[in-house]
Amino acid sequence: MLVGLIADRVDRVRTGRAGTGRYLVTSFHPYSFVMPLSQSKQLNRAEIVDKNFTTFVEEHAGSEQRRRTDDEPLSPSTTLSVRAFKELLESQLISRHLDLMARVLRVQNKVFYTIGSSGHEGNAMVARLTRHTDPAFLHYRSGGFMAERFRKLPGMDPIMDSALSFAASKLDPASGGRHKVWGSKPLWVLPQTSTIASHPPKAFGTALAIDQAQRIGHPLPIPGDSIVVCSFGDASANHATAQGAFNAAEWAGYQQLRAPVLFVCEDNGIGISVKSPTGWIAASFSQRRHMAYFYADGLDLERGFDAVARAVDFCRSERKPTFLHLKTTRLMGHAGTDFEIEYRAFDDIFAGEAADPLLRSAALALEHSVYTKAELLGIYEDIRRRCFAAADAADRTAKLTELEDVIAPLAPYSSDAVVAEAARAPADDLRVAHFGSQAQLPERQAPRHMAININQSLHDLMLKYPSSLLFGEDVAQKGGVYTVTKGLWHKFKGARVFNTLLDETTILGLAQGLANLGMLPIPEIQYLAYYHNACDQIRGEAASLQFFSNGQYRNPMVVRIAGLGYQKGFGGHFHNDNSMAALRDIPGLTIACPSRGDDAAMMLRTLMALSHVDGRVSVILEPIALYMTKDLYAPGDGQWAFPYPAITEAIAVGEPRVYHESATDLLIISYGNGVLMGLRAAKALADSGVSTRVLDLRWLQPLNTAAICSAARACKRVLVVDEGRTAGPGEGVLSALVEGRCANRPIAQVRGVDTYTPLAGAANLVLPSDESVLAAARRLLLE
Repeated sequence: MLVGLIADRVDRVRTGRAGTGRYLVTSFHPYSFVMPLSQSKQLNRAEIVDKNFTTFVEEHAGSEQRRRTDDEPLSPSTTLSVRAFKELLESQLISRHLDLMARVLRVQNKVFYTIGSSGHEGNAMVARLTRHTDPAFLHYRSGGFMAERFRKLPGMDPIMDSALSFAASKLDPASGGRHKVWGSKPLWVLPQTSTIASHPPKAFGTALAIDQAQRIGHPLPIPGDSIVVCSFGDASANHATAQGAFNAAEWAGYQQLRAPVLFVCEDNGIGISVKSPTGWIAASFSQRRHMAYFYADGLDLERGFDAVARAVDFCRSERKPTFLHLKTTRLMGHAGTDFEIEYRAFDDIFAGEAADPLLRSAALALEHSVYTKAELLGIYEDIRRRCFAAADAADRTAKLTELEDVIAPLAPYSSDAVVAEAARAPADDLRVAHFGSQAQLPERQAPRHMAININQSLHDLMLKYPSSLLFGEDVAQKGGVYTVTKGLWHKFKGARVFNTLLDETTILGLAQGLANLGMLPIPEIQYLAYYHNACDQIRGEAASLQFFSNGQYRNPMVVRIAGLGYQKGFGGHFHNDNSMAALRDIPGLTIACPSRGDDAAMMLRTLMALSHVDGRVSVILEPIALYMTKDLYAPGDGQWAFPYPAITEAIAVGEPRVYHESATDLLIISYGNGVLMGLRAAKALADSGVSTRVLDLRWLQPLNTAAICSAARACKRVLVVDEGRTAGPGEGVLSALVEGRCANRPIAQVRGVDTYTPLAGAANLVLPSDESVLAAARRLLLE
């Protein structure tokens, strides 16, 4: 019995009665059938879609046209050749059968991913018309695109590679079994496991980076006329992250900055269960002045091909942001566990199935005598066999079974190479020319506060790494709101030091784009509170790339963030934010937090070396209140101003600084502002004959648990000072003490209160202070 829809389009869907039962009566061109409605609810939609294709081909009227040669156009209305059509059709069929295979084998626990591409196979046209060196950031319905892009290089097998990924095989060439991702190193498809639409910012950043690299003389790993492809669904186009990328692209277009990004909105009209308003994508994007809009029918290769070609050609030739609105449909639900009948009307489901792009491609193949019915069905079944055979082979391959293998690409650390690289100095003649003379080199100057030491370090690092770029809000001519980047713009000019628009998501997206093309970005987030607007660009994107690409891709960067509390005269929680949990929770992220200027300079050298050698993403939290601090115990004592460290000196990741190392009565563990409070408490306690050791963590992630426990074992009591709140570094220190079996002594903590930091003097009520630290130490000494 015929169990599916078998037409290119639905002309009419209605319900009626036949005998005593209720039936669904469907009518379309050229076939119709009647099916009991109760039965239709029980049918597997994947089986229906599968059966639709074979029934449609079997019952097609055929054609009397002569068979065209492969080099001829498919029809007079398109430039699509017969050969190209055949290959696109094959890519569509590969994508479809991978979906069908996944639905069957998921229940056998041989496949672990069922979000399919069915209905979106028209995106193969985008792959056909772009190059394999055009970086691509794809959403999960990109099976057609990938199958087609695999043609760009010889010897690659889209079916086997995909089957390995579906099976979470250790041999998966994209992620090594860590996730089902569309990705390929040789095909420049950077793997995505994005949260909703979190990849457009880095796609825009990569497009902008193509021109930026050429401006600074950085050798590109791709041709200079490449474009960047970024695909997403119509529902995701509404997401704030996507909208930020579209705005940034128009911002670039308005200024005539070259940003050749092709945004491909695959519009199937629904996001999981929520419909997009009819016409919304066209209404929202077709009238934008600084991002060209193109529409293409992704359901019809004959009608859609030339429209896609126009969009690609415009983006490549004009080097401007381009929006391609690609009409698609969604078949078989959102994923294998999605039961559309719970939220979607039957006529909508049937209409989607009737619009199946493979039915239209089959019609084109038969009407234009590209294939006979027998040939087409033979190809269809052969691809099915290939997909199941590949899945069976993939199921028998090795899987990830050891923790060490799982986490191996997450945070590579070549310690000896990083230490050596951090100690490598820029050429002496470059430094002398840059700073003016030998006498003006920073290491020959008087001790200075942290802001100056960081500034001088950035000058040196940009000399050392010619492909480094520094950017953010107000960092250029103004030199930053705290003058930390003062003079860099004048020395390195706008190609390497520049202001961005006021959007942290775009700043971090641009950093990823620059890093994707081999540069070493140093983005600045003006305040820690502003980072929270864009945290997924680090957590979900930048920090995960090496993990989900099995170490094949890397996007190294050193993110500078001004933060923490105690800023005088300019307060409130936005400018005194000490919420670090959203950073410390990110797998593989290295977090530095210096308390003094010379440490800041040496830690920056290490972080840049870590990025250069191992491609790592790191953050340096710069305590705002310590930028200008020169004194420690009394006004004018100058004991917190430090000489610029020798150019070959650096601090290894995790290495703490210990003050009063011989002291054993009390250990104070802290970081940033808390270190100064600890030292002042130690001085006060010394007057009572108490010896106090102070441990400056310097690195908040990873914590050096061995150093923490070693210092704790040498002291009778431990006081942890943490200006942060719940889930702050202090909790990590306490866990290290317990797990290291060092908690067999009196331990206490002074930390910030779980509240927002208020303005003015009220801030002192919610943050640790000299008085509260000293009082806690004295209480602890009584135990």
